[in-house]
Amino acid sequence: MRPGLVDDFLREVGSPDDSSVRAALTLAQVAYPRLETGYWVAELDALGSTARQHLELGVGGHPPRRTRLRVISEFFFGQLGFTGNREHYEDPRNSFLNDVIARRMGIPISLAVVFIEVARRAGLVVEGVNFPGHFLMRCPPDPREPEDPDTLIVDPFHGGAVLSEDDCLRLLRTHAGAETLLEPGMLQSAGKRAIVLRMLLNLKRAFVRVRSFQQARDVAELLVALDPAALTELRDRGLLASHLRDYASALGDLELWLQRADGQDEASRTEIKEVWDHVKALRRRLASLN
Repeated sequence: MRPGLVDDFLREVGSPDDSSVRAALTLAQVAYPRLETGYWVAELDALGSTARQHLELGVGGHPPRRTRLRVISEFFFGQLGFTGNREHYEDPRNSFLNDVIARRMGIPISLAVVFIEVARRAGLVVEGVNFPGHFLMRCPPDPREPEDPDTLIVDPFHGGAVLSEDDCLRLLRTHAGAETLLEPGMLQSAGKRAIVLRMLLNLKRAFVRVRSFQQARDVAELLVALDPAALTELRDRGLLASHLRDYASALGDLELWLQRADGQDEASRTEIKEVWDHVKALRRRLASLN
């Protein structure tokens, strides 16, 4: 990880603007240390400007929100060709915004972040939705259109399809089980911190699956910095350090995890025992090196 990345990342997450794009581009520096954030923001500016021109030339005036959403979606998913990467969903590049913009493909959350930025530059408010198992978008009502008070739910992974409540329920049950009920809070707007946190978790899992443990550890570093109270991320950072044979760092993280862990149920007690066994093995290994 390049020096200063954690501080830069936290500064972008904590900035007062509600856009997640600069924080997302900063986390991409885990894989691209020399990535120039300004270049990719300018690319989004250009795409947004072109989307606005499509609106002005195609429908003119001030078209209804649903028309604006349709035109921008046709431009983004149709003309530009942004699409969900179904064949290689677990590819870490699907979580790096620079790759998503350049390759025109990604996973739901990364496609959503790019679409939201393009739509906003074209004059349409679109927000992220931290929906269970499948990130979505929402286009809230326009106060200038009181005759259309419905929030539109949009799927960034399937060509910008507008989903009904029944569609959302079916989607939810594919990820959370057939008995799961759709709750209103599941379709609320997600803030920048929640979006970036989900991107990091996706990226950590992707790196672990391809056994890129150093980069997974770098992502875990950002996760712990973003939420120092997140015990799962502290544990994972320790386990990843152990994979990388950084035994001292692994021991420090796992011992701290044990101090904070709460063994109130059988599953957590089992996990504590497993980590404690790992800590004992690390202590023996470190002792043998002295």
